[in-house]
Amino acid sequence: MRIGIDLGGTKIEGLALDDDGIELARRRIPTPPGYSLTLEAITELVTTLERAAGRRGTVGLGIPGVIVPATGLVKNANSTWLIGEPLGRDLERRLGRPVRVLNDANCFALSEASDGAGAGAHVVLGVILGTGVGGGLVVNGHCLEGANLIAGEWGHNPLPWMTHDEFPGPECYCGRLGCIEMFLSGPGFERDFERITGHAQRSRDIVSAAEAGEPAAVSAIGRYHDRLARALASVINVLDPDVIVLGGGMSNLPRLADIVTPLLAAYVFSNTMVTRVVRNMHGDSSGVRGAAWLWGVGEGV
Repeated sequence: MRIGIDLGGTKIEGLALDDDGIELARRRIPTPPGYSLTLEAITELVTTLERAAGRRGTVGLGIPGVIVPATGLVKNANSTWLIGEPLGRDLERRLGRPVRVLNDANCFALSEASDGAGAGAHVVLGVILGTGVGGGLVVNGHCLEGANLIAGEWGHNPLPWMTHDEFPGPECYCGRLGCIEMFLSGPGFERDFERITGHAQRSRDIVSAAEAGEPAAVSAIGRYHDRLARALASVINVLDPDVIVLGGGMSNLPRLADIVTPLLAAYVFSNTMVTRVVRNMHGDSSGVRGAAWLWGVGEGV
């Protein structure tokens, strides 16, 4: 049995899967503040899942950051109480077994490549379009983290082929201008609408207005489609993946994958474009499923 834990800023989700990917148990709890309380909550969640499933399992953990191999310490976590802590080692001591830890966007990509929308493909790029923009890369079933542990961080490249109106782009929290994340994240989409119209609106309200035919909202959606096509094309030109799986809240824009796919041809450096852009299969469960899939059949316990 595999146990996956998805450690988020507001919730911790746990899932137990059998070797065929069938769900045996699932629980979700609020994320407590502070490092020690987080350790206790994860430990109790694993115990609860094993009790419900009636067996012991391997444990994989997805986190909003990465663990540096040389030190075993967490970096780049937006749950700041994790930064600088030996999270993996501490959990292993508490649970009495090895724990595999991976960035949550990588877990999403691994899930969709294993038994989701990218299953069977050789190279799968999982793309997160949410509060931030990130992703993960899976090649032949293995997640590539990269030498600097930043593989898949396409959101912190500049938006390609900027128009005069877009250049140089908004300032990003990383300190640079014009990052893709500043255009394609949910907050970036809302800022763009306010910049053009002078009116602040939530993403869902802009989408509703566009579906009702409101011109400013329709234009905002159109700009988003074209920017996403440009940004994905720049990744395709480097990685040439078989499948790109869209996830995160902005992936719920109506018909997003279908609309963006034909737009790619104008930007991809090829006279053919066979990369498939698809919506995720497992939705909000992709991250926790990917954490469970960090262990292969017959490994651990």
